[in-house]
Amino acid sequence: MNDHPPTRQEILAGSTLAIDKPLDWTSFDVVNKIKAKCKFALQAPKLKIGHAGTLDPKATGLLVVCTGIFTKKIDEIQAQQKEYTGIIVVGATRPSFDMETEIEAVFPTEHINEAKIEQARQQFLGEIEQVPPMFSAIKVDGQRAYDLARRGETVAIPTRKVTIYELELDGSDLPNIWFRAVTSKGTYIRALANDLGVALGSGAYLGSLRRTKIGHFDAAKAWQIDDLMAYLDTLRE
Repeated sequence: MNDHPPTRQEILAGSTLAIDKPLDWTSFDVVNKIKAKCKFALQAPKLKIGHAGTLDPKATGLLVVCTGIFTKKIDEIQAQQKEYTGIIVVGATRPSFDMETEIEAVFPTEHINEAKIEQARQQFLGEIEQVPPMFSAIKVDGQRAYDLARRGETVAIPTRKVTIYELELDGSDLPNIWFRAVTSKGTYIRALANDLGVALGSGAYLGSLRRTKIGHFDAAKAWQIDDLMAYLDTLRE
């Protein structure tokens, strides 16, 4: 829970709420849940609410939600560095680059060792060119890429420059590689997992992902959804 919960007046005027997004929830699920509670508990049906940076349904962790005038800070918050932890699984690939889709191909892993992992890790430090996954919210000719992907269509998504400021990899429990990454805005960790598999001469996908930080916001101090709902109920007039 947040150290200093916002008052009713602060939420209505403008505030930031650090949320620990549950597994299998979309970011919009979280926003809609808060909107509904504010509508009835705070009698604020027209309160502006938005999130600063989408988390995929299969990811958990920090989602910063802005209310009121603070929705104008969304771009500023999104632009800050982000920290992630999780598991990359080597030896197979999935179309979505994570657990959302089934395994499509398997690859050898016998040649992967600590030295190979460190050599691959070095390739991803600093500014890199990254191709976002097809299963993403990026628009292609006016349509979301994930809508095209789910219809079985394949389109070319342009590369983008992103920065990996820090990358830790621990391959002591293969085929699972534990990681911690600090990245710039726009970095797709699913794409990083897939690209790491290629760099290792194998395949890989994201087995689990947790966003732990955005700028000064920390998942360790984030609200659990149920706790936030209960707190908002206490603010009824």
